[in-house]
Amino acid sequence: MGSNKILVIDDSRVIRARVKEMLPPGNFVVLEAKDGVEGLKLISQESLSLIMLDFLLPKLSGWEVFQQIQQNNHWQKIPLVLMSGRKEEVLEKIQEPFEYFEFISKPFEQRELVAAIKSAMQKAKLPRREVISNPTAIQVPLENANLNEVQLLTEKVTKMQTEINQLKKQMAQLITWLHHRAS
Repeated sequence: MGSNKILVIDDSRVIRARVKEMLPPGNFVVLEAKDGVEGLKLISQESLSLIMLDFLLPKLSGWEVFQQIQQNNHWQKIPLVLMSGRKEEVLEKIQEPFEYFEFISKPFEQRELVAAIKSAMQKAKLPRREVISNPTAIQVPLENANLNEVQLLTEKVTKMQTEINQLKKQMAQLITWLHHRAS
């Protein structure tokens, strides 16, 4: 039986070593990448069981690596744990709730890491939604629609998605504010 491969992409040798130490003993090999370019190279070359990705990386940022993963149907099935010491920088680019990957704040304890990995493995199994989540909103069959209608619908969907993302961000800020008020 072949080993499972876990890729840890982080510019800190200390973090890479710490993740390696914290992983429960098992039949796997830990691969390491010190920047986004090296990380993407290993993602494309290896058959991975898990990716641990730092958000702030040299050469190619974790955000750029994340986008590449999301655009590749095969890679997006690999469980992903995004790591960062600054969650607010992640939230600027990606809105909560994190549906298809897990996030862990640095520094973290072993139990947090193991829980994040388990969660990422569950989330990676979720079926991906299509870009248009409400097919009944499009009344015209696309093969019969003219280009202008399709373009207008695409613009409407894009505008609605922007509004939804803004509302999610506002809701996250409100929850954070309420949480701070309560404590």
